[in-house]
Amino acid sequence: MTSGVTTVRLVGATPHTLRDLYQLLLQLSWASLLTLLIAVYVLANCVFAIGFLITSGVANARPGSFADAFFFSVQTLGTIGYGRMEPETAAANLLVLAESVVGVLMTAVFTGLTFARFSRSSGRLVFSSTAVICPMNGIPTLMFRVGNDSSSTVVDAVIRVAVVRTERTLEGTTFYRMTDLRLSRDRSPTLNRSWLVLHPIEPDSPLYGGTPERFAKDEIELVASVIGTDDTSMQQVHGRYTYDGEGVVWGARHLDILSEVAPNTFELDVRKFDAVVPTAPTSDFPYPKG
Repeated sequence: MTSGVTTVRLVGATPHTLRDLYQLLLQLSWASLLTLLIAVYVLANCVFAIGFLITSGVANARPGSFADAFFFSVQTLGTIGYGRMEPETAAANLLVLAESVVGVLMTAVFTGLTFARFSRSSGRLVFSSTAVICPMNGIPTLMFRVGNDSSSTVVDAVIRVAVVRTERTLEGTTFYRMTDLRLSRDRSPTLNRSWLVLHPIEPDSPLYGGTPERFAKDEIELVASVIGTDDTSMQQVHGRYTYDGEGVVWGARHLDILSEVAPNTFELDVRKFDAVVPTAPTSDFPYPKG
């Protein structure tokens, strides 16, 4: 497994097709969603165009012309009606009735999805690709960055970090123990761009005495979640990330990204958001090992 968001596959769960489909559509990018909606719209018109061709009940349409049948379907679905083509048989009128109902439903669904996408908060929380462990004031400290990749500000941001380790009992049972980590600061009044999250690895820390080998043996995972409020939309935003053992770099620190370029003027170089540099090993913290 690599760092990021842990995926859990459900086996044997009761399917909720419509709810799952709605969640999937909301997770699509704008380009993918618009492409899908256009494809559904064109497909629906093609289906009804074939029906109009079979019934041959559209006045002023060229016999056997799929183009005429298709554009008559477009006019019907969009309630346009230019007055040149019209249904003249009972079968064609039934198709018009069915297509008008489908058109109303499609309009409602398309409008609802578009509104739901626009109403979602614009806040985008991002995490550094790696976490690091290095001495800070002589104490080994776990660190990683959280950022806000949007023009708005996240206010009253709260972060929680838990360590998940695999444990096996004397009876041979395997379970995953989750323990919260105490952070130097778990709340930020405002989150504009970057927040360095710190956890001192002191004797009361679940990570105390850990090594890279121990992390790998215990299958350590660090799960971080952030919740805040977008100051533009006033909606709640959240983000989550998982660091596995390979996503934690020992004997390194995050590169400084904030610098003062003028009095009361600071520059934040987001290009260095994920960058780390090695620290000097000490007798108490012999990392990175040469």
